[in-house]
Amino acid sequence: MPRLLGVDIPNDRKTIISLTYLYGVGQKVARELCLKAGVCPDRKAHELTDEELSTLGTILERDYTVEGPLRRQIQQSIARLRDIKCYRGMRHRAGLPVRGQRTKTNARTRKGPRKTVAGKKGVKDLR
Repeated sequence: MPRLLGVDIPNDRKTIISLTYLYGVGQKVARELCLKAGVCPDRKAHELTDEELSTLGTILERDYTVEGPLRRQIQQSIARLRDIKCYRGMRHRAGLPVRGQRTKTNARTRKGPRKTVAGKKGVKDLR
C-alpha cells in the first residue's frame, strides 16, 4: 500500500481517487496534483513508482495545507472563536449548530441523541 504523508492510500483504486483519502484533498486538488507531478490520474495507485510518490509528497507539502497542519489550523480557528466569546464560538462551546440552522427540530447531529425528560405529561398535571 503506498504511503503519502503518513497515510496509506488504497492500492486498487485510480490515483486520482486514492489521493482523496488524504484529509484536505478533494477531487479538484487531486487532479491538480496529478497534473503538476506528471502522473496519469487513471493509473492504479499500486502502479506508482517511489519517485512519483515522493514527487506527489513534496508538491503536497509545498503547495497545500493537508492532514495534520490542516486539522491543527481548523482547531486553532475554533479555539480563537471560543476565546473571544463571539456568537459562533459560544455555539461551538454549547455543541449547537453554528451556521444558523434551526434547532427546534433537525439538529440531532450536533445535539446528540434525544434526552427524554421524565414526568413531563402536560399542563393538566400541574393543577
